[in-house]
Amino acid sequence: MSTTTELLKGAAELFPGEVVTQAHVRHLDLPSSAGRFALITLDNGLDHTKPTTFGPQSLANLNAALDQVEKEAADGEIVGVGLTGKPFIFAVGADLKGVELLKRREDALAIGKGGHEVFKRLAALSVPTFAYYNGAAMGGGVEVGLHCTYRTVSAALPAFSLPEVFLGLVPGWGGCTILPNLIGADRAVSVIIENSLNQNRQLKGAQVFELGIADAIFEGADFLEQSLIWTAAVLKGELEVARPEVDRGEAWDRAVARGKAIADSKVHGAAPAAYRALDIIAAAKNGDLRQGFDAEDQALADLIMGGELRSGIYAFNLVQKRAKRPAGAPDKNLARPVTKVGVVGAGLMASQLALLFARRLEVPVVLTDIDQERVDKGVGYVHGEIDKLLLKGRVNQDTANRLKALVTGSLDKAAAFSDADFVIEAVFEEMGVKQQVFAEVEAVVPEHAILATNTSSLSVSEMASKLKHPERVVGFHFFNPVAILPLLEIVRGERTDDASLATAFAVAKKLKKTAVLVKDAPAFVVNRILTRFLGEVLAAIDEGTPVEVADRALAPLGLPMSPIVLLELVGPAVAHHVAGTLHTAFPERFGVSENLGRIVAAGKRSLYVHDSGKPELDPEVAALFQVGDTVLTEEQVRDRALNAIAQEVRLMLDEGVVAEAQDIDLCLITGAGWPFHLGGITPYLDREGVSERVNGKRFLAEGVASVPA
Repeated sequence: MSTTTELLKGAAELFPGEVVTQAHVRHLDLPSSAGRFALITLDNGLDHTKPTTFGPQSLANLNAALDQVEKEAADGEIVGVGLTGKPFIFAVGADLKGVELLKRREDALAIGKGGHEVFKRLAALSVPTFAYYNGAAMGGGVEVGLHCTYRTVSAALPAFSLPEVFLGLVPGWGGCTILPNLIGADRAVSVIIENSLNQNRQLKGAQVFELGIADAIFEGADFLEQSLIWTAAVLKGELEVARPEVDRGEAWDRAVARGKAIADSKVHGAAPAAYRALDIIAAAKNGDLRQGFDAEDQALADLIMGGELRSGIYAFNLVQKRAKRPAGAPDKNLARPVTKVGVVGAGLMASQLALLFARRLEVPVVLTDIDQERVDKGVGYVHGEIDKLLLKGRVNQDTANRLKALVTGSLDKAAAFSDADFVIEAVFEEMGVKQQVFAEVEAVVPEHAILATNTSSLSVSEMASKLKHPERVVGFHFFNPVAILPLLEIVRGERTDDASLATAFAVAKKLKKTAVLVKDAPAFVVNRILTRFLGEVLAAIDEGTPVEVADRALAPLGLPMSPIVLLELVGPAVAHHVAGTLHTAFPERFGVSENLGRIVAAGKRSLYVHDSGKPELDPEVAALFQVGDTVLTEEQVRDRALNAIAQEVRLMLDEGVVAEAQDIDLCLITGAGWPFHLGGITPYLDREGVSERVNGKRFLAEGVASVPA
């Protein structure tokens, strides 16, 4: 038995639940009498909604297929070997469900070595090999093709990436080593580091070709047929594939430095994967593939046994699976149809909502406000955004015209909302104002209409308390910017009925939002956690810690922005208002910063100035501050903030604000952009011992977002 077979057999025993990919070998005669050709098709026997992956048994099947074609090539029976996938899918890489099960470093090392041992056989065959990227290709799916002599790509290919760094791994089956040697270090850094850390940005077929990853591109309709014609021309010598020479001088070093700067800006050194990938890319400059593969194996083994990857897989599963089955959502069959939407308010938030509803639901949307100028401005904003989509090619002219026609404005709520099925308010965050708006709307809408509030912190139950039908009021809290952040906190008031809630979830699904059911508790989930942690940072500043010290305190977590930048994004006035709401509800835990109050009173929107090119405390803000003489270190501020978050999350779970810790993590990932390597937050708190220090127990069981015991 070969070493490769032994490796894969051992790994397969650890992963009995693998969805196995077959590697079917069929033979065909190439066009133009170019000779007999072996075509290997990767297929797990399921449709395109279940993409093809590489677990240990799947790798063993590909290895067996390579045994067959290797012999045929040696015997002179074939002139080449091709590799392709099932319809719409080439292959999407390693099966992460198997990675989660690994408990020992030697087993993790076997996964890396097993993939390398199989894939590099493609390059070692005595005949040329061809990868035909016919559909989605990610991770190991991309890498198996990199081992081939030539590659073609479908113009219809929707998604191509090396997403490993995004999850907490490195492209460990040849990606870090072969790709820079194929297309140059700078382009490889874009694919491996930059795209991964920009929310796993995908490449289209044309970009794969332009980058030089593929040697030819063909239309999707007859992709395989055209690829085989091209293959015949290459094998007969009628077509020569020319690739630009790779710059192995200073350009390589500059590319690695650029990658490090990108990693620093995105994860601030908090997660190791990007840096390990860059180390391998840097070393690949000498073109030594064996050395590179060994480095990939070691990096994979280390990272698979690390908490960041386990948190990354946990976060990935939350976003891909739990998000699609919201905990506590009522029977979807109770949902009522929504054929027209009303939006109360025509400001920026209301206008963003109107655009989203029109684009996703494709139903009439009408905005109202207190004067015609505001209404016109809101409708104008929506129409302007549609024009931008048209210019970018995101919609065609007919779609743009139709969307514009769907969005209108009115001063008359009765005329606007008399036939609306769903009305959402996005007015000033003050209870009296919102109660008045709902009273006016309830008087003119049909009895079945849902009344939704975009409140960020106020009680939905209190808002509905004076209505004749409080059962149809639901919280529908979006996050800004609406078009980008996926989270939608759906709030059930004390008297919200199942039909209204089911309708809210159905609308959220059509809006393509990640809906999480939350209890009607002050500030719900994301704003409650952010306000608590921001409150601790502001309290440290008020007590005497320099602003820049407090602001750097959370940097080791790799959050998308520092606390003060977050404060500026939210707006000091909004943050101060939410803090006040939570102080009223929980005065012993949520303070109200007097210094923040002074900033708001002075009309300041920012604490920093950027005159020198880097953020510095605005002298006008500094003059407003009144502080004590207690100076904390960054570590002390960080411990204080993390302790506060751990306490608040535990209390929220005890109060039943959400069903489980997983929902809090899902909210932070999709509503606040907190990184996958933290798993949201609870895996990090468990990993760092904060959970047990503060609460006496972990949030998640051993083996969930961590290496199994």
